[in-house]
Amino acid sequence: MQKSLQLLIIGFVLPEPNSSAAGNRMMQLIDLFQKENYLITFASTAQNIEFSEDLEKHSIEFVKIELNSETFDDFVKQLNPDVVLFDRFLTEEQFGWRILENCPNALRILDTEDLHSLRYERQIAVKENRYFNTKSLLTSDFAKREIASIYRCDVSLIVSEYEIDLLTNLFKIDKSLLYYLPILVDNFEENLPNYNERKDFIFIGNFLHEPNWDCVKYLHEVIWPLLFNKFSDAKMLIYGAYPSQKVLELHKPKSNFYIMGRAENAFEVVKKARVVLAPIRFGAGIKGKLLEAMQCGTPSVTSSIGAEAMNGNLYWNGFINDNPEDFVNNAILLYTDENVWQKSQINGFEIINNRFLKSKFDLDFATFILDIQMNLKQHREQNFIGTLLQHHSLQSTKYMSRWIEEKNKKR
Repeated sequence: MQKSLQLLIIGFVLPEPNSSAAGNRMMQLIDLFQKENYLITFASTAQNIEFSEDLEKHSIEFVKIELNSETFDDFVKQLNPDVVLFDRFLTEEQFGWRILENCPNALRILDTEDLHSLRYERQIAVKENRYFNTKSLLTSDFAKREIASIYRCDVSLIVSEYEIDLLTNLFKIDKSLLYYLPILVDNFEENLPNYNERKDFIFIGNFLHEPNWDCVKYLHEVIWPLLFNKFSDAKMLIYGAYPSQKVLELHKPKSNFYIMGRAENAFEVVKKARVVLAPIRFGAGIKGKLLEAMQCGTPSVTSSIGAEAMNGNLYWNGFINDNPEDFVNNAILLYTDENVWQKSQINGFEIINNRFLKSKFDLDFATFILDIQMNLKQHREQNFIGTLLQHHSLQSTKYMSRWIEEKNKKR
């Protein structure tokens, strides 16, 4: 009988699949590896919180680890994983050099979630009310850190085809270091409510994610006043985990704008709504909330950034608008015209069927991981920049961590 392989996941946070797309993404990766008979240990500096997934229920061992501590070295030597998966580049910065020193033969995978530097630079452009140019990434310190992390790993998982193109064309990263694996969908919701059984507009998103908070502010300040003045027959329902006081203060029942808090079951509330509104002004990756809307048969109106890399050459399941007036007019059309609504719903199903079904990706991913493991030495020899970045003179993160570690010992 073949020996089970060991996978170590170093999580930035513990997964919350019912609160965020990132949590759902992590559980999908776990499922892909478990189907290939991997034994999984999930390690994180973060604490278990109220909505964290019960990892033990999935036969996953959870280990609390510390930053800047040799206890991690002892832990990882004993575990001796075959594969290490870094959840976002920040965990690779913190622990990647320790993995290299203690488990040099382990395959190192970075799950980017999205390109954080792209999201960050777009956010700055919005705040400064200026056009975003991708060339600004070339002078971004944040981008330099993220790209360095991609080079130091054996392969990085990318959820967006747009970001694959950006990494290969702007940053000149070899495609052998990148692997396209979007958020995946198992199936559709069954027994979906029809057009007449639905009502209201909805937005849903974790408020710890800055693009979501900005989107809700923009809805409240720009989109909803325009929409409410033209069409006051529906409510705007805002769902999301971890709403702060500034979020709760946007609750305005007199203008049909409702802050609903965290949804116990996101699918249940989305499939009861008639239209999703998501005027996302900055972000990266692909938007789990819009994929979820398609699964629920709920058409959407979103921005070009919201729909980025999701529909390919297929029609969107609703409308894509960056102009507020057009956004509002199309939201009303989608809400009031049953024929337009039904066609948009079908478009969403086609996008999922053609671009996000798990069955289209799982076997290829397993084959890819096996192949890269079998040819790891050759693969690394072709990544000279990666080996250069592992060189001791460039490992500022390592030596800062060692300094903190020694300082802590003297306390």
